[in-house]
Amino acid sequence: MKKYIGLLSFCFLVSCSAKKAVVAETVANDKLTAEKIIENHYKNKLDFNTLYIKSSVSYRDPNQSQNVTAEIKIKKDKIILVSFRILGITVAKALITPEKVQYYEKLNSSYFDGNYSALSKLLGTELDFQKVQNLLLGEAFDNLKNGKYNLTLEDNKYKLEPFSNSGIRKTFYLSGDNYLIKQEAISQPTLERMLQIIYPARKSAEEFNLPTGIAIEANQKLEKTTININYNSITFNEELSFPYSVPNSYERIFIN
Repeated sequence: MKKYIGLLSFCFLVSCSAKKAVVAETVANDKLTAEKIIENHYKNKLDFNTLYIKSSVSYRDPNQSQNVTAEIKIKKDKIILVSFRILGITVAKALITPEKVQYYEKLNSSYFDGNYSALSKLLGTELDFQKVQNLLLGEAFDNLKNGKYNLTLEDNKYKLEPFSNSGIRKTFYLSGDNYLIKQEAISQPTLERMLQIIYPARKSAEEFNLPTGIAIEANQKLEKTTININYNSITFNEELSFPYSVPNSYERIFIN
């Protein structure tokens, strides 16, 4: 397996009292303001201690395709560990904390250990721990409370577009019946770069509402990369361990 699996692993980037998802109108309400929609979205926010997800991952770019299984462990707001396996053998791991991102992969005996700045430049959007956690949980990538938005209705979804003079465009689509994220996109038109995240479906697990998986599409000029993550099983609030150790013989790589 090439280094791409390790590089993208941070993107797979999921006992407390739980809140059930808010039940609202069955169709999008054109009388609501953007502020009210955002308020309703955060009423669905997940409240848990740990989360354990067994998933299958399909990765494809112009040069290769790969299918792996991925074990995702999350200690809320503190640590994320993703272990990638082929035929039951661990081939890569990613450890994500609020301070930094680490990963290693066995095929090339290499590892990365650094902050979010290089990865943010690579993807064309500011990254931090909270955004990676949000992506895995099916929550809005950005903190929607921090912006002002143009609101329109599209296919029974609330479409929020931030007012911004920067070269980065962001779009958030929220479900018309429960205000959960259905789709979000980040694009840099001048660089012909776009990242799109779609949550095809949702299900309740132990009174928590989570996506059944994530479809990620990254386009840069004429090259397209797709990642499909299917959540096969989900368990909340178990006692989890987060083992991570890089062999001494592995070579450190740097992202410019």
